[in-house]
Amino acid sequence: MTSLASTIAADLQPLRHSSIPAKLGLALVLAALADWLFYGHRIGVSLALFAVATACVSVLFNHAALNLRRALIATAILIAGLAPAVEELNAISLLILGAALLIALLLATNPETTGLADRIRALRNFVLLGPFRFFLDAPQGFNASALTRGIARWLPPAALSTVFVALFAAANPVIEQWVSLLNPKLILQYISIPRVLFWALMLALVWPFIHVRWRRKAIVATAVADGPVPPPLPPLVSAEFLGPSTILRSLILFNLLFAAQSTLDGIYLWGHMALPDNLTYAGYAHRGAYPLIVTALLAAAFVLVAMRPGGPAEKSPVIRPLVYLWVGQNVLLVASSILRLNLYVDIYMLTYWRIAAFIWMGLVALGLVLIVTRIALNRSNQWLVGVNLIALAIVLYGCSLVNFNAFIADYNVSHSREASGNGVQIDIDYLLTLGPQALPAIDRAIALRPGASESCLVSRRDRLVEQQRRDLAWRSWGFRSWRLQRRLDAQVKDQTGSRPAG
Repeated sequence: MTSLASTIAADLQPLRHSSIPAKLGLALVLAALADWLFYGHRIGVSLALFAVATACVSVLFNHAALNLRRALIATAILIAGLAPAVEELNAISLLILGAALLIALLLATNPETTGLADRIRALRNFVLLGPFRFFLDAPQGFNASALTRGIARWLPPAALSTVFVALFAAANPVIEQWVSLLNPKLILQYISIPRVLFWALMLALVWPFIHVRWRRKAIVATAVADGPVPPPLPPLVSAEFLGPSTILRSLILFNLLFAAQSTLDGIYLWGHMALPDNLTYAGYAHRGAYPLIVTALLAAAFVLVAMRPGGPAEKSPVIRPLVYLWVGQNVLLVASSILRLNLYVDIYMLTYWRIAAFIWMGLVALGLVLIVTRIALNRSNQWLVGVNLIALAIVLYGCSLVNFNAFIADYNVSHSREASGNGVQIDIDYLLTLGPQALPAIDRAIALRPGASESCLVSRRDRLVEQQRRDLAWRSWGFRSWRLQRRLDAQVKDQTGSRPAG
């Protein structure tokens, strides 16, 4: 029993590696090797060479956790995975090589997982969380000084603020002009952004193989009082990144950035103040809708992480009001996105994708409100997911009852230049793609456009009428098709009755 307890305790010990700076150094070496092998070159056997180099570096730092038997099995799996990539690199051989690397690492360094379900769960966590760990683990190698700890606290706020500024610049041409005043081209002349991103990607991919950390099960020892007590595992995420001080700094920066964006929307979008030169309201409205929704989704993800149940920031009397303020600004941001899209639709008409965007924006705004509700009522994330799923189900059920084809067609005809004097001309070709439900609107469009009743258009309309007739067969019958047929019959009857008797 004692020997068994000692084995379990040894397996639970955190892996004893070299220092993180040494790991960072070899991770940079691997990234440089990837740059030499892959960047600007066609990939072939070079991928197999890089996989071997990654495996060797992984063994160098994790040899203390290796067992001869498991190491031999892992080596055999890796060799088997390399063979297809050496033969020919394609999608299948790439997938096999990646799977072989992951399985070999799991067998060699994680003896705790024995069952298939445990191994699949461990690999899932490794794949989903591993690529993000480099950016969380790297500052831990330099946490000896207060300056470095300060950098670690400011790094997430600064990084996310940069992302938000980029999204705001994509959404707001005024902010884009402000950013352009910084003249980033002077820096870009000496820095290749794609290459920097490539290095960051390579570091994120190789780091989990160098600094190996698996999620371990908690093992309760009952008869091992005489055995050594294993030290607790280090947290998967540094406390500096998710601590109250980091969250507070983030919320202060985010509120200031979002206040600037909301102020500009209030001036130009809601207040209709004249835009700067070379900018139109259509361009201002169209550019902003989708990037701002991405911004709101990122904000929601940050709030969920920062205000997780039981977290250090959940009960903070300073952080909670800032969270409420920021979520409120995000709701205002979504409202601005809806207004932007509405202005764009007023000019360029309605489509299925634009209706989907309206519905999606409404769901995002509701999700933000529900996040605040969860925080205020101290509910769990399970409650939040359940309420959002209920809302999604209600929306989908309602959408199933809406005749979007007829709605889009009627809206586009009613708001066209021929009918209202504004907007764009009727796009008959698009109306014809909406199917038989658009027939009443198509007839109105033909009547509004002199000379539009040429034989080609009439024949295409007749094909829709024939399709509608087939839809009334008992096997394909639907209540919506039946209602449409009644409307068409009434329309024909009115036209016949209005003709003078000859």
